[in-house]
Amino acid sequence: MPVELVRAGSESVSRAGETRNMSSGGVLFTSEAEMPVGDSVEYIVTLPRAASGASVRLRCMGKVIRSQGVRASDQAAGRRPFSIAATLERYEFVRTK
Repeated sequence: MPVELVRAGSESVSRAGETRNMSSGGVLFTSEAEMPVGDSVEYIVTLPRAASGASVRLRCMGKVIRSQGVRASDQAAGRRPFSIAATLERYEFVRTK
């Protein structure tokens, strides 16, 4: 699922990424942005379209718990250079048409 970084620490950003794994406690995603462990993060995950046709976006707030560069083979396959694990401490649904 696509993910958009909205805030990293105290800095506003607008960077796209892709989720690799998501649970009720957090998310693992790839991104162009390197993020220090312990920094606050705000990200938006776009969920698959519902039967109603409206897409649902989930605005999430948490903290970075792991940040590492991806393997060279993954980068060669077109994956973004950083793998970020973040907690999911708060969230809200944002509906779009």
